[in-house]
Amino acid sequence: MAEVLGHLFRMRNLQYLMPFYSLGWGLLVVNFSLWLLAAIAWGCLLQFLFEYILHRFAYHGTPPTDQGAFSKLYRTHIAHHEFPSDPRFFAGDAPWYGVRVAALVAGLHSLVLWPLVGLSSSIVIGTSATFVGGISAYLFYEYCHTLAHLPVRKGGFGRWITRTHLAHHFQDHHATFHVSAGMGWIDRMLGTAFDKAQARERFDAQTHATLGMDPDDARLVMAREELGLIKNGD
Repeated sequence: MAEVLGHLFRMRNLQYLMPFYSLGWGLLVVNFSLWLLAAIAWGCLLQFLFEYILHRFAYHGTPPTDQGAFSKLYRTHIAHHEFPSDPRFFAGDAPWYGVRVAALVAGLHSLVLWPLVGLSSSIVIGTSATFVGGISAYLFYEYCHTLAHLPVRKGGFGRWITRTHLAHHFQDHHATFHVSAGMGWIDRMLGTAFDKAQARERFDAQTHATLGMDPDDARLVMAREELGLIKNGD
């Protein structure tokens, strides 16, 4: 547990979110009502759905042909599949991304609710949903993801998370796009739940770590070279 938490404390993406997380909790405490608990639950749900959508459609979509765009995708996610035990690639390569998304979503909530509940209430609801609910869900995601990948001693919860998530890495990268514990219903609802028979049929040992790409694809070679990486076997 201490090793996992220590790793989380060192993540820049989480460090940048902490002022907004604190602001959200401060506004929640000062303006507390039961309606804000519903806003927090809504924010958590949105973040868990966003986790799935981003992972499935942005990270596992058709890789870009432009080398610059591809290298960004490689740093953000593909490198994590090629080097799944390397902590440098646990959280991608855009530490300010979470702040921008949180600010945008909070602002959109406030704009939509402003005509209905007034400006001050819309800000409190928007920040509670996004800065408290959304960031809490994102912290839980990063905890689950880090726990799954770090070689630390794990209890029943940790073994469950590890077994579920590493099936995505080592058995079928077309399935199990959720990471946060308990969110398997999203994969089941959207048709990407893990299936052993389907995984065996789709598995290709040569291209699995590169998400179906030829390991010697020029885009992959260039992206590795930019980061000073060497794939296994070289």
